[in-house]
Amino acid sequence: MSPVLAGVLQLLALVAALALAYRPLGDHMAGVYSSPKHLRVEKWIYKAIGANPATEMRWPAYLRGVLGFSLVSVLFLYLMQRLQGSLPGSLGFSSIDPDQAFNTAASFVANTNWQSYYGEQAMGHVVQTGGLAVQNFVSAAVGMTVAVALVRGFARSRTGELGNFWADLVRGTVRILLPIAVVGALVLVACGAIQNFSGIHEVGQFNGSTQQWNGGAVASQEVIKELGTNGGGYFNANSSHPFENPNAFSNLFEIFLILVIPFALTRTFGRMVGSLKQGYAILATMATIWLGFTALMMWTEFSHNGPAFDLAGGAMEGKETRFGIGGSSIFAVATTLTSTGAVNSFHSSYTGFGGGITMLGMQLGEIAPGGVGSGLYGMLIMAIIAVFIAGLMVGRTPEYLGKKIGTRQIKFAACYILVTPALVLCFTAAAMALPTPADSMTNSGAHGFSEILYAYSSGANNNGSAFAGLNADTQWFNSTIGIAMLLGRFLPMVFVLALAGSLAEQTPVPETVGTLRTQKPLFTGLLVGTIMIITGLTYFPALALGPLAEGLAS
Repeated sequence: MSPVLAGVLQLLALVAALALAYRPLGDHMAGVYSSPKHLRVEKWIYKAIGANPATEMRWPAYLRGVLGFSLVSVLFLYLMQRLQGSLPGSLGFSSIDPDQAFNTAASFVANTNWQSYYGEQAMGHVVQTGGLAVQNFVSAAVGMTVAVALVRGFARSRTGELGNFWADLVRGTVRILLPIAVVGALVLVACGAIQNFSGIHEVGQFNGSTQQWNGGAVASQEVIKELGTNGGGYFNANSSHPFENPNAFSNLFEIFLILVIPFALTRTFGRMVGSLKQGYAILATMATIWLGFTALMMWTEFSHNGPAFDLAGGAMEGKETRFGIGGSSIFAVATTLTSTGAVNSFHSSYTGFGGGITMLGMQLGEIAPGGVGSGLYGMLIMAIIAVFIAGLMVGRTPEYLGKKIGTRQIKFAACYILVTPALVLCFTAAAMALPTPADSMTNSGAHGFSEILYAYSSGANNNGSAFAGLNADTQWFNSTIGIAMLLGRFLPMVFVLALAGSLAEQTPVPETVGTLRTQKPLFTGLLVGTIMIITGLTYFPALALGPLAEGLAS
């Protein structure tokens, strides 16, 4: 079987698996967030944290819950790392330096999982499982709560109440993420991923010396890192490490985990607003961009350019032979079009255009299908922008799902789409202008610039993957990327929740013959075009200096 055919068949199998899971998972999530009942274990949690799940919250109170919980999470994870040397199960590792501890705490709480350290050489079992893995669950659940709050803003009227943050957080964790993670961990263990708490031991011989490896609860952390679109690996090699991703089947299963909740949330959205067709329109937009990027990536990486490419069957540098170009390309697009950041190959080794595709996927805002929760609310913000543009073209007040998109709503949407590009471009410019950050670049020229641009695109967009050529373990990068991750995560949430509150207060507008049919293919095309044009205008100059220049020169 040719490598190209193998890649296409993997993609078709993945699409089939996602299609099978779409309806039951989407309906289940809609039921979870709409049910008035609470499980017994949920009641215990509410009692322990002193929360009343029956209390409805307006958007400022909901936002305080999001920010307060996240702040406590940052402090808790930071202290765990600083005290690691005194904790049991530390495997003899010392405490983490302050700047790196801040960067890691900000990273995992912001659902970014950017790592400027070697996991197997820095973090013990307690920090890995009691700190990082826990944040993989709750940071994903926080993203889902914000998405659900925005959906309620569309679904409700004449009220500013968006639900209860604590109830949404607990339900998302207990009823959605935990059950799937348990089953997924068993699948990964069956595939060969390790799951233990063994210490450091020596294995094998290489040039007269031995290698040291430590075990860990890898399968359970691997499954939630993909399911929650987190991305932080137990080992430095991330999902290219055989202990995390043993074979081609586990690779395809991990891609499925990355995509299944973000895609299924579109059905949850359609179910909660009372129109499944609206959910299908958002799904079609996400799927169009995802399939287009995947096809373009596979074409770029399979293109032969000389005898070395001919012998390898394509651009195999930086890719695992057990996955091949097809499995690596599908994974790379899935992880950069979501906020996952996991890698099974090294993006710095991709072709110039291939590296540009991974960057552009993040710079779109990771909305196709995007992160758990963040992909849906990001796409709905773009839908509001598209409706506003359409309204300007026909000269009538724009409406979406029966809600008028006025000055207040468009200001919130505009602020949302401006925050992340401002962080990426300003920090990249500062890093290139100052002398010290440039010392961390492995390469010069266009590829070196791409390393810096990729790092801040990954941090500010809460992705977490790296171009694998930049030494980011410096005070400058630990501090600035940490700030970019926190601002890139929580500032947009402020505007999303404020927008949700303003929509929930409105009285629904009746549909007329002049209303834009947002459930039709025409709107899907308009939405795709709006996303690509806005992103292209924002990032094209920077991309032209990096991956585009490198690709045209090769």
